[in-house]
Amino acid sequence: MSSPAPVTDGRRTTWAMKDLVLMVVLGVVFGFVYWALVQAWNGLAVLMGPAGDLAQHVLLGGWLLVAPIALAITRRPGAGVLAEILASVIEVVFLGSPVGPTLVLAATIQGAGSELAFALTRYRRWGWTVFALSGLLGAGLVFFFSAFRSGWYGQDIFLLRLMVQCVSGVVLGGLLAKVLVDALVRTGVVDNFAVGQAREES
Repeated sequence: MSSPAPVTDGRRTTWAMKDLVLMVVLGVVFGFVYWALVQAWNGLAVLMGPAGDLAQHVLLGGWLLVAPIALAITRRPGAGVLAEILASVIEVVFLGSPVGPTLVLAATIQGAGSELAFALTRYRRWGWTVFALSGLLGAGLVFFFSAFRSGWYGQDIFLLRLMVQCVSGVVLGGLLAKVLVDALVRTGVVDNFAVGQAREES
C-alpha cells in the first residue's frame, strides 16, 4: 500500500492521478449543473417579473459550488480555481453557454475568490465559517468584474445587487458546498482522497 502524500501546513504538496481525474469528473458534472442553473435563471427571471434582473444574483452562489468541493476533497492548492475553469469550459464548449468565452474568465475569478478563504487558513480549516467565507469572497470578487462588464456601476440598485449576490454566495456557494462535502464523506466514496484520510486521522 502506498504511503500518503506529504502534508505541509495543511496542504498536500503533490498531485496524484486520482486527484486529476477527480478534477475532470467534477468539471464535467458541474458544467452540466451550471448549464442547468442558466435555465433556472431564465425561469426565475420570468417569475420575478419587474425584479427579474436580480434573478442572476439570487442564483449566483450556485456557480461557486465546485471550487470549495474540489478543495475540501483533495486539500490541494489551486484545486478550486482549476475545477471552476474546467466546469466553465464544459459549459461553454460543449453546452453552448450564452455567456460565451467570457465565462471562463469569470470562473477563474470565482474560483480564486472561493479558494482565498481556505488559503487564508493555510488550507488547515474546513469548517462552516471558512466555507461561508469562501462563498462570500467568490461571489463578491466576481461581482465587481460582472458590474464592469454589464454596466451596473452608478445604478440605484447597485448595492442591492451586491447584497443579494453575497448572500447567495454564502448560502449556495459556501454552506451548501459544506453540506454536499459532508454528505459525500458519509457515503465513503471519497475515502481514498485527502478528506477521507483526514477523517481517519481525526
